[in-house]
Amino acid sequence: MQGKRILIAGATGYLGQFLIKESKKQGCWVRALTRNPNKLSHLNEYIDDLFIGEVTKPESLAGICRDIDYVISSIGITRQQDGLTYMDVDYQGNKNLLDCAVESGVSKFEYISVINAHLIPELKIIQAKEKFVSELEQSKLDHVIMRPNGFFSDILEFLHMARKGRIYLFGDGHYRVNPIHGQDLAEVCVAALQKSDKEIIVGGPEIFTHKQIAELAFEVLNKEPKISYVPLWLNKIIVKLARMFMSSKAYGPIEFMLTAFTMDGDAPVYGREKLRDFFKANIGI
Repeated sequence: MQGKRILIAGATGYLGQFLIKESKKQGCWVRALTRNPNKLSHLNEYIDDLFIGEVTKPESLAGICRDIDYVISSIGITRQQDGLTYMDVDYQGNKNLLDCAVESGVSKFEYISVINAHLIPELKIIQAKEKFVSELEQSKLDHVIMRPNGFFSDILEFLHMARKGRIYLFGDGHYRVNPIHGQDLAEVCVAALQKSDKEIIVGGPEIFTHKQIAELAFEVLNKEPKISYVPLWLNKIIVKLARMFMSSKAYGPIEFMLTAFTMDGDAPVYGREKLRDFFKANIGI
């Protein structure tokens, strides 16, 4: 990777900061895309070129991929804002970036999607992400689709609920997952640029049931575990009611969470970072 020129899109997100640091660690020249340069000021020592632009405004992306070898995009919205939809950002925003990459002749485009997308095609966020995956697969570029099974940052919700005194789980809490720390995932992502894989499914080093994660959250907080179990039939009703009575902007994140947490999400294990240590480091958040 020494001397390769890499563009990180989604640089201000949870994963983006780790991608920037890992790319620089591997000897890359790093360009970071952002709407707000202030959000990346703490990473100035790792960034060679800061590109100010918005993926939803293609005119602002002129020249973004000039002289770039690799693009890694983790562009997407977890909480919809600015009136934008998943199709606006997760699909069209990435498509605008892909068009720039094709025009500039980059060597490889890497896109961060989600695990088990084929099992939940009805979700708005999945429809947008997988529509872009199709665009990428049909493009002229070499590419790889990364499918992590959840970030440590997503699992913080367990710690937040535990702090409030009770954790709610779907079913009987037996669903499995091995979330991955941003640093571990960044290592996989950067390494994938020099591999031939077209799709990589990856998780962290520890596989938990949801119940075990809940118990760990209470243990770290030194609190007595209080766990309530939501019947799956009730979960399905909640999802249907959300679709009927809430705007897509409001129910999108709820729909994804309520659906994704009612299936197993364990993946091939990788990494060193432990969830217990992450919880301890974030007790005050």
